[in-house]
Amino acid sequence: MWKSTPAGGPERVVALADGVFAIAITLLVLDFSVPSGLDSAAYHAELRDLAPNLGAYVLSLLVLGVFWRDHRRIFGYVEQVDGQVITLSLLGLGVAALLPFPTKLLAEYGNEPVSVAVYAAAIAALGASHLALLAVLATRPWLRGGAAPEEGFLLFGLDIAATVVVFALSVPLALAVGPAAMWSWLVLVPVQGLLGRSATRARRAALTRRARG
Repeated sequence: MWKSTPAGGPERVVALADGVFAIAITLLVLDFSVPSGLDSAAYHAELRDLAPNLGAYVLSLLVLGVFWRDHRRIFGYVEQVDGQVITLSLLGLGVAALLPFPTKLLAEYGNEPVSVAVYAAAIAALGASHLALLAVLATRPWLRGGAAPEEGFLLFGLDIAATVVVFALSVPLALAVGPAAMWSWLVLVPVQGLLGRSATRARRAALTRRARG
C-alpha cells in the first residue's frame, strides 16, 4: 500500500474537477458552426452535416455528466486527501479534459474503427481512474472519517466497473468489426439498471437497520 499522508481537505480538488468538467463540456460545442452566405440548399446541407457532431456531443455530454456526478459523490465521503487521491484525481481529470478530441474523431470519422476504439479507450480510462480512487478510499477510512456509501463500496464500485469493462471490451471489438461495436455500449443500460436496483435495496436496508438501531 502506498504511504498515505493526509494533505488537507478536498475542497480544492473538487473545485478543480468542477472547472475541468465545465471546460470539457464547453469545448464539445466549439466545432458547431455554419458558414455565412449560403443559399437555402447549401444551408440545409450544412445542417445535415452537423448531425454526427450533435450525436457525438450528446453522447459525450451524458458521459461527462455521469462522471462528474460520480466524482462529486466520491468526494462527498472525503474529509482529507493524500498524495495518491490527488494523483488519481488529476489522472482522471486529464482524461476528462482530453475527451473533446476523441469526440471530434467520432463525429468526423465515425466510420473508422480506430475512432471508435480511441473514444472507448478514453471512457474506459476515465472510469478506471474513478474506480482506482474509490478503491483507495475504501481501504483508507482515515481519509473519509469512516463515511461510506449507504449501499457499500462494492456496489458503488461495480457500477463504475461496469462502464470500464463494457468500454474496454469494445476497443478490440471496434478494431475487429468496426463502428458496429458502438452498439455494445447499450449493454450498460440493463446492467446499470440492475445494479441501480440492487443499490436502492441496499440503501433501504441500511436505513432500516439505522432506524432500528
